[in-house]
Amino acid sequence: MGYFLQQLINGVSLGMIYALIAIGYTMVYGIIGMINFAHGEIFMIGAFISIITFMVLSLLGIGWIPLALVIMLLATTILTSVYGWALERVAYRPLRNSPRLAALITAIGMSIFLQNYVQLLQGARVKPLQPLISGGFRFLEGGDFVVTLSYLQLFIIVLTIVLMLAFTYLINKTALGRAQRACQQDLGMAGLIGINVDRTISLTFVMGATLASVAGLIFLLNYGVIDFYIGFLAGVKAFTAAVLGGIGSLPGAMLGGLLIGLIEAFWSAYFTVEYKDVAAFAILVLVLIFRPTGLLGKPDVEKV
Repeated sequence: MGYFLQQLINGVSLGMIYALIAIGYTMVYGIIGMINFAHGEIFMIGAFISIITFMVLSLLGIGWIPLALVIMLLATTILTSVYGWALERVAYRPLRNSPRLAALITAIGMSIFLQNYVQLLQGARVKPLQPLISGGFRFLEGGDFVVTLSYLQLFIIVLTIVLMLAFTYLINKTALGRAQRACQQDLGMAGLIGINVDRTISLTFVMGATLASVAGLIFLLNYGVIDFYIGFLAGVKAFTAAVLGGIGSLPGAMLGGLLIGLIEAFWSAYFTVEYKDVAAFAILVLVLIFRPTGLLGKPDVEKV
């Protein structure tokens, strides 16, 4: 029982990272119907900005961890959102009315470009970071297996839940959220009723990049090592999570991320760890066979 609870905690904390990245995929797809395959690299850039910020803080003599974490969080969200805005403005806006294949090729090209851009600037070697948050809560100490909920895992879970609640409120209750939902229904009609479509789409990319940057920060804190290639696999898994939950659905992205994290954690615990990715993709295939729109997705209604 203790081992099961430990893997549940590990799976939830990992799934939170995937969920944050998956929301960026589903928000962009929900509005303009485009898969932003460079979103994983935005996550990677957020992780690099976080570690660079920490190195600068260390040089400045700022060693109090809570203050350092706040500054790292602010720096990575602000700077990474600029990358998200520039990505939309340079690579995607000119192709908005082009065939889907052109936009897809551009997305893949931007992904490769950002990988090599970071590799040239930071080098191909991995970048380590010392553990910043240590300690935690211990449960079932009298049994055969001690369950640990680290302060870092608690920080990841709480921060992710707060961000998800804030963005859900923003989308459902604010003028920007209403504009995004209007654009999701019909871009042309949204423009006719006075919505600034270009600004709404740009802000959507900024919001997705902000969440990806937070995911990059907590990935760095959780694993303590990053390189220029981490965005590819994390992006593929987050995209899988978005499709599993129902791409275009914000709750679906959250659910899909949690499910991918739990599948990886439990498969690694009870089966061969080398096949955990195969298990996640196999379950995605099974779900899509019986529910092509994903767990919480809705079928597209053709406009006539």
